[in-house]
Amino acid sequence: MELLWMIATVLFLYSSLSFLWKAFDCRRNQNCYLLDYVCYKPSDDRKLSTELCSDVIKRNKRLSMPDYKFLLKVVVNSGISEETYGPRSIIEGREESPTLDDCDDEVDDCMHSTLDELFHRTGISPGDVDVLVVNISMFAPAPSLTSRIVNRYKMREDVKTFNLSGMGCSASPIAIDLVNNVFETRKRTLAVVITSESIAPNWYCGTDKSMMLGNCLFRSGGCSFMLTNDPSLKHRAKMRLKCLVRAHSGANDDAYSCAMQNEDTDGRVGFHLSKSLPKVAVRAFTENLQALAPKVLPVGELALYVIRGLRHRLRRSKETKAYAGTAVRVNFKSGVEHFCLHTGGAAVIDAVGSALGLNKYDVEPARMTLHRWGNTSASSLWYVLGYMEAKKRLRRKDRVLMLSFGAGFKCNSCLWEVLRDLEDGGAWEDSIQAYPPQSLVNPFMDKFGWVNEA
Repeated sequence: MELLWMIATVLFLYSSLSFLWKAFDCRRNQNCYLLDYVCYKPSDDRKLSTELCSDVIKRNKRLSMPDYKFLLKVVVNSGISEETYGPRSIIEGREESPTLDDCDDEVDDCMHSTLDELFHRTGISPGDVDVLVVNISMFAPAPSLTSRIVNRYKMREDVKTFNLSGMGCSASPIAIDLVNNVFETRKRTLAVVITSESIAPNWYCGTDKSMMLGNCLFRSGGCSFMLTNDPSLKHRAKMRLKCLVRAHSGANDDAYSCAMQNEDTDGRVGFHLSKSLPKVAVRAFTENLQALAPKVLPVGELALYVIRGLRHRLRRSKETKAYAGTAVRVNFKSGVEHFCLHTGGAAVIDAVGSALGLNKYDVEPARMTLHRWGNTSASSLWYVLGYMEAKKRLRRKDRVLMLSFGAGFKCNSCLWEVLRDLEDGGAWEDSIQAYPPQSLVNPFMDKFGWVNEA
């Protein structure tokens, strides 16, 4: 009897330990680690100087004097410097009729450059990659961009590939979410994500002001980054994903149509930005933060947030209506040290910074990224992160919040935990010492400042 009891005890202990180990191992493999990332830096011959941008505007013979003045006003107040980059088709004067080769060259140069460096820096072979994701919203050739990468780097036949298009500036968190979902079902997996945008075939050459804005803000850029859930690689990782929240308000007609690719009255394709965009962005931003707050805030701030929410629902007085607009104004800085804000434009950075209660130091990385690189769509967040790292701001255990907006309309956010002190200059290496400059006066002001008075 004693022997049977001992055997039963041993079996029970073995089963319990086995269950606990499996649970622990499963949890370890559900982590999402950022091993490394590489931001794209085009060659200097692709820089858009003041004179070159002026020439591009003047080449559009359809513009009237009011249109010309409108564009110059936008450029003057854009917050963008002369250090940003454009595709060669525009620099060489082919913006109205770019070839397929122009489109291929722009995207391939970014993908190949960043991937080559990423594989070199991590020491990981392309043949070890299990998942490949490419998100370029407005260029989807056949074979797909993922297939072109598989072919160039001779990846394995069982590599899982995902080609995302139409996701806009918010595509980076979407790609991360996709990879993280794959990680939940596959152990010890390596994933590579390439995020960029195609400018060459999407330059607007018409006169619709709602479509002309994109020409002033969007610039060439991109990033490749590597993710894994392999616990044996944790010591090499830069950051670990803590949470990710996606808010999609596309069921609302105004939200769906506020940022949309369509044709103007003359049949020219462009990207339309409607007057309802600010209102839609605020609504999506609010929905995202309401879902994000419980995952980010410490207990004390969360309790205050809940109390504010209850007051907002229960009270209907005029005082509450005035307060309702600030109901989401919780102190996110109590749970986050650094903020990667999407560089959609100076007004976007100001609005988001104000809504989150951020100071000049907090929004500096986004402002400087807009100045140095422009709006590089979904890759903008990584240039902002690169600025923080080059400035040696990211210390072990710091938390970094990435926040992005995109057509559809979407607002996506993700929170990272820094696993070790980060100090790599990356794409900022040769310019970081010049930032922040004493003044962000736009270079267009000296030559075209008279436009503001016209």
